[in-house]
Amino acid sequence: MAQEDQEINYFVRVLNTDLDGTKSVIVALTGIKGVGRHAAQIIAKAAEVPKHELMGKIDEASVDRIREVVNTYAERIPVWMTNRPKDVYTGTPKHILGTDLALINEDDINILKKIRAYRGIRHETGQKVRGQRTKSTGRTGLIVGVKRKKE
Repeated sequence: MAQEDQEINYFVRVLNTDLDGTKSVIVALTGIKGVGRHAAQIIAKAAEVPKHELMGKIDEASVDRIREVVNTYAERIPVWMTNRPKDVYTGTPKHILGTDLALINEDDINILKKIRAYRGIRHETGQKVRGQRTKSTGRTGLIVGVKRKKE
């Protein structure tokens, strides 16, 4: 029995993501795209798993409960807490997790480019999108400097 307590599962698979088994449950759950610290605490509480326990030391039944709660997370939270309060196509609130998040984000940027919105044009040209200053910061590519005159 003492040997069983020492065994640790270094990788726990949840939502097509390998979570670090050497970290606590709430820190490991933040490894899933779309899950932050607050969402991880809600998931751990709903799955009835101790949030400070190491992810690799919890039993398989607890991991299955975590998987189920992660899959039904969008229904468990209020609308203001979702990462997509109004979906572009359906108009319903959604909370997107995992690899879907990157794909949907890329689709949104492509829509902005297609309709020639200001933000889409800024994305196309590689400039700052959210109103930051560009005179002195965010320079990429060529080296900016003053050349000395040849005498």
